[in-house]
Amino acid sequence: MEKNETLDISIRPRTLQEYIGQDRIKEMLRIFIYAARQRKESLDHVLFFGPPGLGKTTLAGIIAREMGANFHSLTAPSIERIGDMVAILTNLEAGDVLFIDEIHRL
Repeated sequence: MEKNETLDISIRPRTLQEYIGQDRIKEMLRIFIYAARQRKESLDHVLFFGPPGLGKTTLAGIIAREMGANFHSLTAPSIERIGDMVAILTNLEAGDVLFIDEIHRL
């Protein structure tokens, strides 16, 4: 891992409370996460959209952390064949969070 990547990871918010902005979205996510945890279920699918740099990946990581789940992130262009996606999905554990960046490229 490069020095800049380490710094980037170290300054990212780790909880919804640390995440700055998007108050309406944060409150909805708090409710979704609370309800899923009360039911002892995974969170339903969530789709974030917007231009680069708004914190979509960070929010996905926060969701995973708040749910006590493993977080997996990949970019859609890295999925070249249907078999690539099958391999990724096969390796996920129950409750894992999978974030697919640039999903519009699938």
